[in-house]
Amino acid sequence: MKCISTRLPYRQTGAFSKIALDYIDQAVALKSFFAHTPSLQGIQKAIEARKQFPTNRELLVQELKKQYQGVDSSDKIKQNIESLLSADSFTITTAHQNNIFTGPLYFIYKIVHAIKLADQLNELLPGQHFVPVYYIGSEDADLDELNHIYLGGEKLTWQTKQTGAVGRMKVDKELVKMIGLIEGQLSVLPNGNEIIGQLKQYYKEGSTIQDATFRFVNSLFAEYGLIVLLPDNAVLKKQMQPLFEDDLLNQAASGVVEKTAGNLATAGYKVQASPREINLFYLKGDKRERIEKGNGEWLVVNGVEKFNETEIREELSKYPERFSPNVILRGLYQETILPNIAFIGGGGETAYWLQLKDLFDYYKVPFPVLVLRNSFLLVEKKWQVTISKLGFTIEDLFLPEQELMNRLVARETDKKLKMNGTFSETEQLYDGIKKQASAVDSTLEKHVEALKTQTLHRLQELEKKMLRAEKRKFADQQRQLHVLKEQLFPGNGLQERKENLSYYYAKWGKDFIAQLYHSSLSLEQEFAILLEK
Repeated sequence: MKCISTRLPYRQTGAFSKIALDYIDQAVALKSFFAHTPSLQGIQKAIEARKQFPTNRELLVQELKKQYQGVDSSDKIKQNIESLLSADSFTITTAHQNNIFTGPLYFIYKIVHAIKLADQLNELLPGQHFVPVYYIGSEDADLDELNHIYLGGEKLTWQTKQTGAVGRMKVDKELVKMIGLIEGQLSVLPNGNEIIGQLKQYYKEGSTIQDATFRFVNSLFAEYGLIVLLPDNAVLKKQMQPLFEDDLLNQAASGVVEKTAGNLATAGYKVQASPREINLFYLKGDKRERIEKGNGEWLVVNGVEKFNETEIREELSKYPERFSPNVILRGLYQETILPNIAFIGGGGETAYWLQLKDLFDYYKVPFPVLVLRNSFLLVEKKWQVTISKLGFTIEDLFLPEQELMNRLVARETDKKLKMNGTFSETEQLYDGIKKQASAVDSTLEKHVEALKTQTLHRLQELEKKMLRAEKRKFADQQRQLHVLKEQLFPGNGLQERKENLSYYYAKWGKDFIAQLYHSSLSLEQEFAILLEK
């Protein structure tokens, strides 16, 4: 796969939230909501802060070695795991739920970004070592968000009745059947059988989704030294016992985060995540349910379990794996068990992390550098041909379809569709009438003004009708434009938020990953467009 890479400012895409764009621009209004800037200087400050925090590196390395037993990893992964024992070794982390077959493309982009940033820092700061980590959010129970992929515009959904944390669910016959559907579409492509072979190898009936995701991602990125971390781990969670206990008994986190959220809202930003009084779920078997406190007892919502204070403390001490942090506490868990200095996330993730800075300060856990993940638009040759035929540039395609069509018609038609001058002439006419009428009776001014407004409105409607009538003569171009927009911006959104890795891998193989790595930015924070050569 050979590509030409170009870049766009994120603002020019029209596809990102105000808070994400302001964070990129380091707006003054957001300064108090993060600790370090996404820059080399910010990274260096994060390293110094991290050095003051006691990370249990020996325990982390021990659990990673257990996790990787029997897994076909690379020498680079083994070296990276060992390196974490050193006080001069730090992680660059991204996190995502275990969407089946990796879900939308940005799942892959986040991981590549973590790898690229770690590699660049290893060059720029040779006194330290940086390790890329993918933290699997396997305890997420939102199956509807994770149970599907889009392939060629078609939504393929895993129909299962399993409940609870998706990572603990098992690959069943329905999921295996989905691989068969994917095979039917992709086996004709040059590397189709390779990607299908990997899906069949790792998504075997009886395997957990968490383990399948771990092994599949490892197969894609082992050569880059990526460490995949499974946080659904009793030994690692044991380190969170004091913090989890504080949340259960004192509910401190909700008050801290609510205050920060209020400050963000006052600054003009939409609040991304709302804390609960208790920000832990009870995770047992195929259930992940909220914990609520009432009348001196802790109850599991939709469950039979209930505990008094002594019992809830004992349950946490004996079975830390049964306590699952929600979005408010998950970052604290991640940053406690990893010697992490930078977190790579999407716009939504960056927004909710900005709500957490005061909470990190409260629990005296170092806050990482927040880096907005890389975004890509993949434009195959056939779509470049269509874009050229329609007389547009790649950058134009970020505009709404109707606006593009209006531009095309205005450019191609030999008819005069804009009533330039007509509106100003009409206004002048009515201004003259208004003077004449008011000389007779001043109360007639409002009546003339209403007539003017009504006439201008009707002229505008006429102009729109003329444009619509002319558009019908360009029906073929309109169809081509619609197909193009649906392919590159499905559902009027970004391609990366829908399309799955499998098609691009089937077409280009591992070269696809290599090209993403080659074109990936680290701290530059721009939108990348990849044009197939």
